Formats: sequence, structure tokens, C-alpha cells
Amino acid sequence: MSEKRPIRRLLEGVQRFHDKEFPREHILFEHLASGQHPHTLFITCADSRIVPELITQTAPGELFVCRNIGNIVPPYRESPCEITAVMEFACTHLGVSEIVVCGHSDCGAMKALQSPAATKHMPAVATWLRNAATVWDAVESTAPDLEGAEECHALVAQNVRTQLANLRTHPAVAARIADGTIEIHGWVYDIGAGSISVFDADERELLPMESVLAQLQ
Repeated sequence: MSEKRPIRRLLEGVQRFHDKEFPREHILFEHLASGQHPHTLFITCADSRIVPELITQTAPGELFVCRNIGNIVPPYRESPCEITAVMEFACTHLGVSEIVVCGHSDCGAMKALQSPAATKHMPAVATWLRNAATVWDAVESTAPDLEGAEECHALVAQNVRTQLANLRTHPAVAARIADGTIEIHGWVYDIGAGSISVFDADERELLPMESVLAQLQ
């Protein structure tokens, strides 16, 4: 018996959603049909293993999700890119109160920084990853002896730090930080453990999710 084509599996999934899940949440979807009011801009990797709503157990309409290879936020430039437009819309029009930059374990983008030859036949990917060149430089200068998985983990963490710094260069974000109406957060998601680590206030140390929760009221 041949395996189902992926597109058939997708369409059957939509059918199950329409027939079973949608009726159970019809009031929510009726409300969402006229507009969205998400509380969080969630910037994460395009990696298929990362499902923001599943990880955070949030409902449709709560997260405004921006995904790209490596959860990268290029610094602000006069000629804005798509990421700039996403942040401007989220901060200015939608009025989100939180921004999360979420990296993850075993990140292919960070592995590509370790082995640049991996993107030799993907020029667009290689060009995009130049936005993370300083991540490699930072890890090489502070922890030159790391290799393999340990080095990848360090790159993942440093990448989140770097993107948080880049976020602050964008006027729409900077204005909201200045008036105290938005907070930004750095997370690292461990795929194998199903848990996150959260950067402390100084963005130097990753803390276990449990210790962060204990501090929040």
C-alpha cells in the first residue's frame, strides 16, 4: 500500500479541522473573523520542529508570529526589510505588549555558521546568514575551544542575544521600550526536552523556565 502524498494528508487535516475542531471553537473563530488582537510578537525559526502555538499552548489570535531561517532580526536600515515591516505593524498597529525571540537546539542556521560550505549551493541562504556573522565572531572570541554540539549551543544562545540587541535598533520597538509599554524576551527551546530557557534581565545567563515562572506574579 503506497504512502499518502503530503498534500493529501494536509487536505485531510483541514477536513478534520473543519468537521471537528472548528465547531468546538466556533465562538472564538467568529470573534477572530472580524479582527486580531495578539498580545505577543513571536519571532522564531522556520524550522519545521518549532510550533509556537503548541509550545506556548496559546489559542489562535494570541501570537503574531514571524518566522525565518535562524530567527534573525537584521539591524534597522533606511531601506526596510520584511522583518522591519512585521515589527512596525505589530508594535504600532496591533499594539503587542511582548516580543519573544525564540531560538532552538540543533539549529540548522547555526550549524551553517559552523560549516559555511553547507550553503555553497544555496546562495540566497548564504546571503541571509551574513546577518548572523557577528554571532560567529562573538562565540569564536569568547569560547574558541568549543566544538560540535557545544559550539552549536553557544551559537544558538549568542544568536538570541544578538537579535535582541538588533531589535532595539528598530524605531517602532525602541519607542515602545522607551515609554515602557513593551518588553522583549529571549528564549531557547530544547526540542528533545520540550522546555525553554529564558535569558535573565541582563541577557547574559539562560535560566530554567521554572525559576523564571517562580519570579513572575
